[in-house]
Amino acid sequence: MPESSPETHVIDFRAAEQLLAARDPRGAIGLLDSVITAHPENTAARLLRARAFFLAAQLRPAELEFQIVLEREPDNAFAHFALGRTLERSGRSEEALRHFRLAAALEPRPEFIEAARFAPGTDNGDRDPGSPDRDPE
Repeated sequence: MPESSPETHVIDFRAAEQLLAARDPRGAIGLLDSVITAHPENTAARLLRARAFFLAAQLRPAELEFQIVLEREPDNAFAHFALGRTLERSGRSEEALRHFRLAAALEPRPEFIEAARFAPGTDNGDRDPGSPDRDPE
């Protein structure tokens, strides 16, 4: 096994982003495990791994990762939204609604407002909660 370094961790992180974009969450998780083991404080890697867990339908690990992100960044609207989607998919709608409302209050993006039921019509699908920096639709 090749020796890991900060450079290989950056490469692994970027490759994991690409794998997730290509809908290979399990591959992304594999790469991110070593990055997070070496850099447990890296919130971006944890957020990406949480998204990968979500897409791989590994809801409990996704929930735990989103919670770690929120412990470090309680004002992260995307993490609240994604945790809400995870809880919703786990059948915990009331808990999910709290996080959807926090996300909408922190950042009034249309999808956050809709999930928070502040707007007519709700979308409660099992799709990827998305990228935290993608443009609103």
